[in-house]
Amino acid sequence: MGIPSEMRDVWVQRRAKFFIIPSPAEDQKKLRAQQSSQEGIRAGLKAAAITGVFTAVPTLIAVRKVVWAKANLNHTAQALIINGASIAAYFITVDKTVLESARKNSRAQFDNKTA
Repeated sequence: MGIPSEMRDVWVQRRAKFFIIPSPAEDQKKLRAQQSSQEGIRAGLKAAAITGVFTAVPTLIAVRKVVWAKANLNHTAQALIINGASIAAYFITVDKTVLESARKNSRAQFDNKTA
């Protein structure tokens, strides 16, 4: 199964004949996308850290003071509660930040074309 090596070599040689030069606009798009994703990751990590702290404190206090929590929440359950909230905050924040950056970039690109 798969592609025979002779056919694969022919395709690779054909592809090498075409010389494509990317436009500066493509480089700018790639740079903006990379900056947008880095900004989203930074914001997501910050939100996850804050959410982790704000979730850990009440969870750990409840496990010490509340009778039901003391009886039913072992270390794994505590970690799942804290990590679940942190992971959700991370992904929600990254998604919102990247979409906001994309919206901002598309508006800037549209304004440049109309001006």
